[in-house]
Amino acid sequence: MKWLQDFEVVYGEETEEVEKTEFSSLLEENATKSFQEGEVFKGQVINIGADYVTVDIGYKQEGLVSVKEFQNYDGTLKIKKDDEIEVYLEKLESALGNLVLSKDKAEILKAWDKISEACEKGNPLEGTVIAKVKGGLSVDIGVKAFLPGSQIDVKPIRDYDQYTNKNMDFKVVKINHEFKNVVVSHKALIEADIEEQKKGIISQLEKGQVLEGTVKNMTSYGVFIDLGGVDGLIHITDLSWSRINHPSEILELDQTIKVVILDFDDDKSKIQLGLKQLTDHPWDKLGDDIKEGS
Repeated sequence: MKWLQDFEVVYGEETEEVEKTEFSSLLEENATKSFQEGEVFKGQVINIGADYVTVDIGYKQEGLVSVKEFQNYDGTLKIKKDDEIEVYLEKLESALGNLVLSKDKAEILKAWDKISEACEKGNPLEGTVIAKVKGGLSVDIGVKAFLPGSQIDVKPIRDYDQYTNKNMDFKVVKINHEFKNVVVSHKALIEADIEEQKKGIISQLEKGQVLEGTVKNMTSYGVFIDLGGVDGLIHITDLSWSRINHPSEILELDQTIKVVILDFDDDKSKIQLGLKQLTDHPWDKLGDDIKEGS
């Protein structure tokens, strides 16, 4: 059975050589792959626990990511075993001897590059309104950003809650890299379209023309009406044939009404509107049988 002994020797030598080659390749690969804190690596989810998700990034030990980083706003998890994800290496070794990883920080690094490019080129970014905050809204565009109330729309917004959980497009208007603050605007994206609409409306304005508009703002001297990107003013004396002390006595904010164009300046930037002119003058309603002294 010498042939069998020779085969075993040859086969054993070949197997040992293959194993040596594979082991050498693995050593070389690990030697060339640099694991440094502060960098992003691809990894595979190998376990999902109650508090941590275990991820293998090819290092000699596995890493842990807080399970909270994988939770949706409703508490459900957006991760499953064997998923490939990108993680940020915070520490090579914790007190427990494992890697400390973060999915959120990896996403933030990528998001910052995208946000910086969008700010530089003026490209819009899609995001979701998270919550109402002081002075405006908090939005998620990969990182948390601030949407001032004055930048939500071209018209004043009084109910911020209506935008919660709403998907919208935003323009990045300001970045503070030092404090990691981002300010965005939705208004800036629609102003260009409004400007085109405005030109179309202004070019067709005529005295006596009846238009539909929305009550935008009220003051003691009159009401500003949004005619679709163009504002006009109804003086308080042109609201009603009878005397009123304040426009709120007969109108409400956001109310849609019909108005008549009374006058405008040469460039049509100041438009004077009327409301009472759409109804008959009280004297015109008097019958022919009225006489002096009645």
